Amino acid sequence: MTNTMNKGSHGVATLDGRVRRRVANPAMFFRRWLANPLQMGSVIPSSSALCQRIVKHTRRAADEAVLELGAGTGVVSRALLAGGVPPERLIVVEIVPEMADHLRAMLPGVQVLEGDAKDLPALLPNHWHGRIGSVVCGIPLLLLPFPEQRRFIAAIEAVAPGRGFLQYSYCLTSPLPCRKHALTVRREAWTPLNFPPASVWRYAPGL
Repeated sequence: MTNTMNKGSHGVATLDGRVRRRVANPAMFFRRWLANPLQMGSVIPSSSALCQRIVKHTRRAADEAVLELGAGTGVVSRALLAGGVPPERLIVVEIVPEMADHLRAMLPGVQVLEGDAKDLPALLPNHWHGRIGSVVCGIPLLLLPFPEQRRFIAAIEAVAPGRGFLQYSYCLTSPLPCRKHALTVRREAWTPLNFPPASVWRYAPGL
């Protein structure tokens, strides 16, 4: 049997090139970017280097799940699985029906929720409320109006109170106005090998 996983520079399992391309489906990703750039943070899926850094900073207790918002074609999702998150403990949210169908096919055992992440309290099954270890957000919040940003943050806080969230972004500075949202922020990682270069930011409630 061919081994499709290898270890990255941080010791995190990663996908080999063939499997990564099948998961990433760059043609579908680019079509969705053309259709609605505001839903997509980049014209290409996240690199292995960025995925490794996201996985490194994801936290989860044994009875908790990881929640990914804006899963796209599932590149980050597969990295989270390869990094040790059990499929039944990974929940992904995707607003685009075509991508949600792709995720269901590529991520067996993972719960794929099709809908708007701003509706998380209704979208996420009740038994997972308060049992989310980390929220990973790939939605380009920078591009949203301030009231929409507030709705996203409130939705995350409703299902993962006090946990905050990880946001990967291509901004050199924080993509969110932290003080206005009463959030603390820390840059967890910088990934110059990504195209474009990206950062992983950790936001938490409270100043």
